[in-house]
Amino acid sequence: MSYSTADSLRPVTLDDVRGAQKMLTGVARVTAMEGSRHLSQLVGSPVHLKCENLQRTGSFKLRGAYVRIAGLLPEERAAGVVAASAGNHAQGVALASALLGVHATVFMPVGAPLPKISATREYGAEVRLHGQVVDETLAAAQEYAAETGAVFIHPFDHPDVIAGQGTVGLEILDQCPEVGTIVVGVGGGGLAAGIAVAVKAIRPDVRIVGVQAEGAAAYPPSLAAGRPVSVHNPVTMADGIKVGRPGDVPFALVEELVDEVRTVGEDRLSAALLLCLERAKLVVEPAGAAPVAALLAEPGAFAGPVVAVLSGGNVDPVLMQRVLRHGMSAQGRYLAVRLRLTDRPGALATLLGVLSGADANVLDISHVRTDPRLGLSEAEVELQLETKGPVHCAEVGQALREAGYTVID
Repeated sequence: MSYSTADSLRPVTLDDVRGAQKMLTGVARVTAMEGSRHLSQLVGSPVHLKCENLQRTGSFKLRGAYVRIAGLLPEERAAGVVAASAGNHAQGVALASALLGVHATVFMPVGAPLPKISATREYGAEVRLHGQVVDETLAAAQEYAAETGAVFIHPFDHPDVIAGQGTVGLEILDQCPEVGTIVVGVGGGGLAAGIAVAVKAIRPDVRIVGVQAEGAAAYPPSLAAGRPVSVHNPVTMADGIKVGRPGDVPFALVEELVDEVRTVGEDRLSAALLLCLERAKLVVEPAGAAPVAALLAEPGAFAGPVVAVLSGGNVDPVLMQRVLRHGMSAQGRYLAVRLRLTDRPGALATLLGVLSGADANVLDISHVRTDPRLGLSEAEVELQLETKGPVHCAEVGQALREAGYTVID
């Protein structure tokens, strides 16, 4: 497979994906397929997790990046490559370039997580920090390409990239030949398009469902309009699929081959990440957990066996902490309570005794005694509690009221 940069609008075929699979032999891992008993019970049929979070560099992005760079002409390789990314694509391009002996320059936003910046440098790329948002970083990378002649490696809008990502689909068919539905996260659309090309050519009966974050869902309006349209200021914790506009090449394939594109909210995303960690013992980033979030949102909508593609596991530890707390809160396992009590010796100890009796674990406490809103003998207490679910939250609230406390909503 050797295609020039001008050959960016050719169709992607099953032969392209099979060629990419041969090219990736010994480069990309054939990632594990893990069964999920919890999700299988929820959906009512077998559910398997395709663990691209365990891929080299921590996501599927190495596949497409390697195929794209390996397909460059000799003079293009000599000019080097450039990419723009906040994380996964950056690392995929960096490693692929190192393996192929091509110089890579990667532009990353100034606020990109330090672990992702460090990993990209360690894979051998020259990292340049520019811009506060990815759009500014992308513009800088394209300007660099125009000035230097370096080849811009797009994260999803090129046939070679899509063919590389499509190798995930071939592996799914090998590992789960009886698959009925494949659920995959969608940002620009490269992964979903590649999987659809591979799978529909061999098993046209398999249903392929794309999943986007509600705050960054450009595909539903684009599919309705019949062309890529932009969503301005996309907002979601799932930065791996936070893309404001579908790519032209993947959009045509998604429109033709993907059966449905669903959306999920932030609560579902954080709950899905938590489920992957607790039940499957897998570290998954919010974008990678999007398919699981879709299963949690409407488990009866998916004909089995189901394969959910966990597309990546590169999550910043600080974000992981916030998302896990958000996920536990969404599941009713955190309860924030603000109440007033009489300001007298032992009052706080009595309150904690009531909470202990209700089997609630105190994570944090703030005790306010001087505030214009409070009476002379009043104090206000704010508590962060760990609970066992929505029913237990209600029981804790009831126990506080029965003990005579005024709970402030």
